[in-house]
Amino acid sequence: MPLLPDVYARMLGEKMDRHGSRVFLINTGWSGGPYGVGRRMDINLTRRMVAAALEGSLDEAECDPDPFFKVLVPRMCPGIEDCSVLQPFNTWADKDAYREKASKLAAEFAAFFAKSYQGKIGDDVAAECPGR
Repeated sequence: MPLLPDVYARMLGEKMDRHGSRVFLINTGWSGGPYGVGRRMDINLTRRMVAAALEGSLDEAECDPDPFFKVLVPRMCPGIEDCSVLQPFNTWADKDAYREKASKLAAEFAAFFAKSYQGKIGDDVAAECPGR
């Protein structure tokens, strides 16, 4: 990218504010454990999450902050009976392994971010980096 990430972050935020856009991050990938243990997120669950986001059903949903990645995770999603799957922690049988992997990934992200952008971007954007 020719510009630093905070420039793009601010541009995205401005466009979202101007147009009243909402953004949702939906896990369409791996869940429940590392390769060989977990499996791909069920496509039917993914479709229900996308539909709920597009319909506005998640706009007022109560959310919990993810302790590692600084995103808000909805507590419920229409069309999903067991909403515990919305929280990645709940899909892992080995909760300690989840905490270890998530902590390691967030720390790796933070280390790369610090190496690449420390002192080059706004503190408000840097504060949102996972692992910080």
